[in-house]
Amino acid sequence: MIPLTGYTDRLSAAPGERIAFKVSSTAAGPYRASLARVVHADPNPAGPGVKIEDLAHRFAIEQPSRAQPLALGSYARVDAAATLPTTGPTTGPTAGPLTVVALVWPTLAAAREQCAVSRWDESSGAGWALSLGPGGVTARIGGSGGAPLVLATGRAPALRRWHRIWLVVDPDAGVLRVGQAALDGGERLETSAPLLPGARPGAPAPLLLGARLAGGAREHFNGKIEDPLLLAVAVAAPEAVVLDPLLPPAGLLAGWDFSRGIDGLDVVDVGPRHLGGRLVNLPTRAVTGARWTGREMCWRHAPREYAAIHFHEDDFHDADWATDFEFTVPEDLPSGVYVMRLAADGHVDELPFYVRPPRGRRSADVLFIASTYTYQAYANHARGSTDAAYRERVAAWGAYPNNPDDHPDYGRSTYNRHRDGSGICYSSRLRPVLTFRPRYLTFLDARGSGMRHFSADTHLLDWLETQGIAYDVVTDEDVEAEGAALLAPYATVLTGSHPEYHTARTLDAHAGYLAGGGHLVYLGGNGFYWRIARNPAVPGVIEVRRAEGGIRTWDAQVGESYHALDGNYGGLWRRNGRPPQQLVGVGFSAQGPFESSYYRRQPGADDPRAAWIMEGVKDHVIGDFGLSGGGAAGFELDRADPALGTPAGAVVLASSEGYGPAFMVVPEELLSHISTVTGEKPARMLRADMTYAELPGGGTVFAVGSITFCGSLSHNRYDNNVSRILRNVLDRFRSRSA
Repeated sequence: MIPLTGYTDRLSAAPGERIAFKVSSTAAGPYRASLARVVHADPNPAGPGVKIEDLAHRFAIEQPSRAQPLALGSYARVDAAATLPTTGPTTGPTAGPLTVVALVWPTLAAAREQCAVSRWDESSGAGWALSLGPGGVTARIGGSGGAPLVLATGRAPALRRWHRIWLVVDPDAGVLRVGQAALDGGERLETSAPLLPGARPGAPAPLLLGARLAGGAREHFNGKIEDPLLLAVAVAAPEAVVLDPLLPPAGLLAGWDFSRGIDGLDVVDVGPRHLGGRLVNLPTRAVTGARWTGREMCWRHAPREYAAIHFHEDDFHDADWATDFEFTVPEDLPSGVYVMRLAADGHVDELPFYVRPPRGRRSADVLFIASTYTYQAYANHARGSTDAAYRERVAAWGAYPNNPDDHPDYGRSTYNRHRDGSGICYSSRLRPVLTFRPRYLTFLDARGSGMRHFSADTHLLDWLETQGIAYDVVTDEDVEAEGAALLAPYATVLTGSHPEYHTARTLDAHAGYLAGGGHLVYLGGNGFYWRIARNPAVPGVIEVRRAEGGIRTWDAQVGESYHALDGNYGGLWRRNGRPPQQLVGVGFSAQGPFESSYYRRQPGADDPRAAWIMEGVKDHVIGDFGLSGGGAAGFELDRADPALGTPAGAVVLASSEGYGPAFMVVPEELLSHISTVTGEKPARMLRADMTYAELPGGGTVFAVGSITFCGSLSHNRYDNNVSRILRNVLDRFRSRSA
């Protein structure tokens, strides 16, 4: 566990609003928290250096240290089940028969138990649990003296196949039975044992679906569970028991139909007592179940075919730490990027947040939108790249010392996989996010800093400060909440280096701003690419389903391409009928290592409509320098393409070149190894297009088509052709709205 870290309950606040800080500190004494403003977060000694303005005179406190715990692993908790009548010892007046049945699709072999359903009271050693383990399907019944009765089928169910499993307590026959049967007609196994006189299956405890929490043991299930149910009878043939919400089986105590409420955190009991529960740590919903036929690909159209939940031992949603202190944004604090700096016993952490302008008015004519949905999609991305050379650079530069490779306990990113091999489709900001820190190095960049996302975007903020250009800051969540109306008052709106992830609402906000005559400056690459989902019922979370194509580290399973949170089709915005070219003139075309090249001036640079952009720039080679891969055009590249929606009359001012064999065309552009969707030669598609477009409603877009462009702004003390081009654009865009 990191000795000192934390997170905030929200990413942005306006003057007069408060932000809550959740902190865990293992220090013996108190920790100190103080305010600071971030201008430049890149520690590369070859650049301007870190610029973080100490504002402790505005806010500083000391707080007592306390370590706050982390607990990964998902399950559903049914507190109301503590009132079920199956309590007490088997010989007592409330004794009775019990059958527990569930459908399971296990995904991970493990040397320990993985519990599907449990009702267990650790303090008394009473209760029952139905699990999978090395010895097969296992039943556990509490016993006197703390010695439970454990019975197993002897052979573990096959992975990634549906099975019905069961546990039967039969007091009349005096036996415990446990069994399994493959739904595809495979073998049926059942074994039995006498119930001991002191057996205590009853426990006044919550029921858990997908886990048994017993002291230090956390027996989380890895795989899908469907239709768990309890019956107050000892069923002779449990393999035939089916949960039918319209025709419940005899003796039904409770049965949870996971096809209900797929877009939220509730699990619904269709039994007579309505013992609803709540999901913990966000297992995956909208997944194919035991009844899936393949005739429907959208869970909304056939919900009972999606009546499963995929649980994982490494799921993580809300750390649920207590609030240590709150900060109310002063009325006179300028909009910008800030951190709360924590310090204790030689350890330091800096928790970023954004101060937006006062609600209902702007405080500048330029707006920067922080790509917080993208930051969140990459949150705690474990890349497996923290070798000795990387660690040496971190130490030499005084970079942020903690890396997700070393700390799986804080959860992974949507670029990682669960331990069972399935892709991680959710990411929460309600946890410490190590990649969302000043000075965080993503890559060991031989020619630059190797920074991405939050820290890389400060290359732009630093440039704005040095140019004396006042700016406001908002986040993707702010744009989601307020739409185009939030952007409309601004003369120009700037993106960061990688605005990759968007909901329909944030995309609509950008489009609405342009339709209203706005001036958008897209300063990145691989932007407006993946569609994501959000839902207020699942706070702090984004969801991405990596369907069909695109550059991706895992692919959505067949039938699981629709988001759980909003029911809409996932994947690329291009596959949803909204290619990036339609919005900003360019779209993702090629990718390679974190290396950069340069642009070469094109004839469009002399077009009278756009020649002002190149005023004072006589060079034919543009941006062959910089802190991101050594150049302004690299890593992820966007190109213009009229077939995909680049506006008629758009001007290409410059195009990049000079990429090695490691660069590749993105998969969605390829029909085969030699042909592309548009017919353009693959080698020609390895480029970034710097583009200017005038739109019918008076709006304009300037796009650079490269994720590394902003890393070149500070070169030669900000006196360079990249800096001059951006200054020309902002001066014109601001004057048009004056």
